[in-house]
Amino acid sequence: MNLAVLGAQWGDEGKGKIVDLLTPRFDIVARYQGGHNAGHTVYVNGTKFVLRLIPSGILHPGVTCLIGNGVVVDPQALFAEVDELAKNGIDVDGRLFVSDKAHLILPYHRDLDLLAEARRGERKIGTTSRGIGPAYEDKIARRGIRVGDLADPKGLAQSVRDNVSARNRLVHDTTMDWQSVLSQVVEISKRLTPMVRDVSLFLSEAFTSGKSVLFEGAQGTLLDIDHGTYPFVTSSNASVGGVCTGLGIGPRLIGGVMGVVKAYATRVGEGPMPTELHDDMGQRLRDGGNEYGAVTGRPRRCGWYDAVAVRYAARINGLDVLAITKMDVLDGLDEIRICTGYRCGDRTLTEFPSDVGQLAACVPVYESMPGWSEPTKGVRRFADLPTNARRYLARLEEVSGVPAALVSTGSDRNDTILRDDVIAARLPGFKLAI
Repeated sequence: MNLAVLGAQWGDEGKGKIVDLLTPRFDIVARYQGGHNAGHTVYVNGTKFVLRLIPSGILHPGVTCLIGNGVVVDPQALFAEVDELAKNGIDVDGRLFVSDKAHLILPYHRDLDLLAEARRGERKIGTTSRGIGPAYEDKIARRGIRVGDLADPKGLAQSVRDNVSARNRLVHDTTMDWQSVLSQVVEISKRLTPMVRDVSLFLSEAFTSGKSVLFEGAQGTLLDIDHGTYPFVTSSNASVGGVCTGLGIGPRLIGGVMGVVKAYATRVGEGPMPTELHDDMGQRLRDGGNEYGAVTGRPRRCGWYDAVAVRYAARINGLDVLAITKMDVLDGLDEIRICTGYRCGDRTLTEFPSDVGQLAACVPVYESMPGWSEPTKGVRRFADLPTNARRYLARLEEVSGVPAALVSTGSDRNDTILRDDVIAARLPGFKLAI
C-alpha cells in the first residue's frame, strides 16, 4: 500500500520528521514537486539533518529515494546535500535516482529570480530567490533544460546559449558568458548521469513487484500554484494532484493521503494569514517552536490553528488522516484559541475564500479552550497526554473534519504518538505501527 504525505497548511508543518518516521514501512520514498526551497528537518539521536532536495527517507539504509520529474533540480545544491550526508556516514550511491524529465536550475535562473522579485515592488512574493520560479517558467514556456538533455551535447549547447542570451537581455548590470555556463553543465553531467532514471518506469516496475511507496510533498496546500493563496504561492502543485503529474503514476496507486499540520499555524513570506499574531503570543510561539526557516533562516509568521484553512486542504487533497506536529510548543499556555470561521464585513465564512483580497480582509472567529500545565514533550502514548491536551486534539479533529493518526510531541523521530485505532479505521491495510 502506498501513502502520500503532504502539507495541509502553508508549509513548514514538519513533513520531514513524519516521512522519516514512516519510511521503514516502505520500500521507496519519492519526492514529487518543488526544489531546494524545501527544508525538511529531521533529528536522529540528537543529530540534525536538513534535507532540501533529497527525500527524507534517505536516512534509512536500504530505502530507495527518487526525485521526480515535477521537481526542479539545482545540481550544485543536490551535490552539496549528498556530500553533507556522506560526512555523516550516509551513503546514497545506488539508492538515490533523479528523473530524466526533471528540469535543471542553472545560474541564470537565480539572477532572473532576484530581478523578478525586485520588479514586483510592494507586490513581492517573498521567494527564496533560488531560481525555482524561473526554472518552472522555462518549463512551462518549453525552453527549459531537462536532466535527460545532458546526453545531447549539441542540443544542450544551443539551449544554454539561447537561455543565457535571454537572461542578458533582461539583466542589464552584468553579462553572463554562455560558454562558461555550458562548461559548468557539462561538468555537472559527469556526476549526475549515474543517478538518472526514468522514474515513472522505475515506479511502475516497483508496483508490479509488490513494493510500497511513500510519496513526499514539499511546501503546503495553501502554497499550491493552483489552489493556494495566489499569487503568494510556490511554483508547483504541492497538493495531492502533484503526485501523479510529478512522478508519472496513476491516481489509483495513491492508497491514502496524510496531511501534516502544526498544532498552531505558521507562514513564511508574503500573503494573507488570518490568524497571524503580532503580539507577545506570536513571539512566544515563534521562540517555543523555533520558527525560523531551515533553508533561509527567516522568522516565520505565527498564529493560532486555522481550521477553515485545514478543512479546505482536506477537501482539495481528500485527506484520510492528519499528522499533528509541535503539540509540545503549546505546553504551559493558560488559553489556546482555534479559528473556526472568518468574519468578512457583515458575513461569516466557514469556507476558505479563493480571492486573496477577500482573505486579507477577513477577521478570524475564535473559540477558546483551556491549556495545560503538564508537559507533553516526549510523550509517546495518547493516554499519557494531559486531559486538556487530549480535548484540544479532539476539537481539532472535529473542526478540521479529519482524525489525527499521528501526534508529534518533540523533534526526535521517536517523540511521536501513533494511534493504531485511527489508522485501522481510516487506512486499512497500512502497517504503520512503531
